[in-house]
Amino acid sequence: MTKGVKICLAAVIVIFLAAAAAVILMSLRTGQHIAVIEQNGEIIYRIDLDKETDREFTVTSPDGGQNTICIKDGTICVSEADCPDKTCVNTGILRNEGTPIVCLPHKLIIRFADENGG
Repeated sequence: MTKGVKICLAAVIVIFLAAAAAVILMSLRTGQHIAVIEQNGEIIYRIDLDKETDREFTVTSPDGGQNTICIKDGTICVSEADCPDKTCVNTGILRNEGTPIVCLPHKLIIRFADENGG
């Protein structure tokens, strides 16, 4: 392999690694750390996770179902729920804009705010 081919190969590898790093960084949370909690399609809470203190609170659905929301160390999750499948609890912490926490029986969605703030 000649010196020119080695330099070209090294440049391609560096470009590939930079592109991979950019994709990974863009898939993570953006600088906005506002969590939105919706129930029945209406926003019931907007929480700035950078400013919010660690706490737990319960959201009750119109049919009487309950989800316990846990905010800890700048993250948010559903820690307990009385729904049958517990998908919302098993989802874990909210990590990115593409994967909200959803509880279908209680019509609850926890997601990051979009660019428009909603």
